[in-house]
Parts: sequence; C-alpha cells; structure tokens
Amino acid sequence: MPIPASEAPADRILLRDGVYRRLRDAIVDGTFEPGELLKDGELATWLGVSRTPVREALLRLAEGGLVVATPGRSTRVSTLDLRKVREARDVVAAMHELAVREAVPELDDDDLEAMREANTRFRAALEAHDVDAALRADDDLHGVPVTVSGNRSLAAVLDQFTPVVRRAERLQFSSQGGRDSADRHDELIRLCAAGDAEGAAAVAFDTWHRLQPEG
Repeated sequence: MPIPASEAPADRILLRDGVYRRLRDAIVDGTFEPGELLKDGELATWLGVSRTPVREALLRLAEGGLVVATPGRSTRVSTLDLRKVREARDVVAAMHELAVREAVPELDDDDLEAMREANTRFRAALEAHDVDAALRADDDLHGVPVTVSGNRSLAAVLDQFTPVVRRAERLQFSSQGGRDSADRHDELIRLCAAGDAEGAAAVAFDTWHRLQPEG
C-alpha cells in the first residue's frame, strides 16, 4: 500500500540534529568541561526536549570521541586524548584535501569571493581576539570547497571528526598560529583562482595538518 506522506520523520530528524549540535558545541566551547558528568534528564530539561533525542545525540558524540559512555552507568565529557585528536586531525586534513581537489575545477568568481571575504573576517577576528568569530569565518572559508565538491560522504566524515579537533583549533587561533593560517588561506585562494587543483589541495591538507593538539 502507498505510504502516507508525513512531515513527522523530517521534524524528528531536525530535532535530533539540533540537539546534537547544541551539545557538541557546548563541549567544544568549554561549557561542559572535560570529565564533567552529563545526565540525559538534566540535558533534556536544559534543551526543552524529551530524553530520546538527547540519548541519540550522546551516542553520536561518543562515536566522535567527545564523550565517553559507560553502558548503564554514566556519560562524561572526554578528556583531551592527544592520540585521538591527531588521528581525527589527519582524517579532517585528508577530507579537506579531497574537497579542494574536487572543487577547484567547479569554483566560480562568487565562490572565490566568498572565500576571500571569509578570510578578511578571519583576520579581523584574530586581531580582535575573538576566537568564536575566527572559527565561524574559518568554517565559512573551508566550507566553500566542501559544498562545491558536492561529496556528501566527505561532508559526513567532516561532520563527525571536525568537532574532535576543534579544541586544538581554539588554542591555535589564540596564538601566532592563527595569523599563519590566514596567510595559508591567501595561498589556498590564489591557487584555487589559478585553477591549480593539486597545489591548492596540498595547501588545504597542510593547513589542517599543522594543527598541533596540546595537553
């Protein structure tokens, strides 16, 4: 029999993803500190949702390494495991390398201008010591090739592993390393504009691979 049309599944997906992003961001920005106990009931009250999407979000966060779940006992924010951060960084670097390689032949003037504008905001945020704004601008810049590549699998991998390296990014953007990133962004954009897919891909990989997690 035909399956009736319904908006409910989409609504549930949007709710689930929204809860996941809120919890993920709260861990990355330090609202929930490493080692802190996370109780699904308290989180559900905080977010104004039922426990079900919270539990689903915690499972996803455990898969990404941001929380450690003990079945039937507790869920805690993970401490900074340097080996896991380096592993995630390597995956993220490889995905951005692939995204740029696939995107360069398809980038148009509007895409390149969006990258330049994002890097302008990135530099301004660093000068203002606004790490959150720098992270948003960095995401916007690197998001252009990811979107243009149209590679959904690549985007899914980045969605899983980028949060793991975000704490290392926050440290870098608070230091001289952030200004070095802005210069590498300039080179990335220059190579993209020149149509040099391999050169741009190498710069994209290097930009992410330079992230050095610290304990």
